[in-house]
Amino acid sequence: MAENYSDKDFLEMVVKALVDHPQDVKVDRKVDEMGVLITLDVHSEDMGKIIGRQGNTAKAIRTLLRVVGMKNNARVNLKINEPVGGLRAETISASASVDQAMEDLKM
Repeated sequence: MAENYSDKDFLEMVVKALVDHPQDVKVDRKVDEMGVLITLDVHSEDMGKIIGRQGNTAKAIRTLLRVVGMKNNARVNLKINEPVGGLRAETISASASVDQAMEDLKM
């Protein structure tokens, strides 16, 4: 019996339509006793498009995945991985450089 990965294919299609770097979209699917876990990796410049304002785009994608999962009698969860060099990393490094500058000023 062949497995049905329509949830993975659906997510990949939706995300590639939203981002500027579709070649960098990576979708991984794992099944365990808790259900289906789909992890999503995108280019760091595309994170804002996937998350959306106040997380609304990500919430909508998760809702649609749950509907697809219900059709296949599966509980589907989405994890969006933080990209390397993402905004959060830039914020941390900028904060660290400000802290270092303050230390330098104290002499």
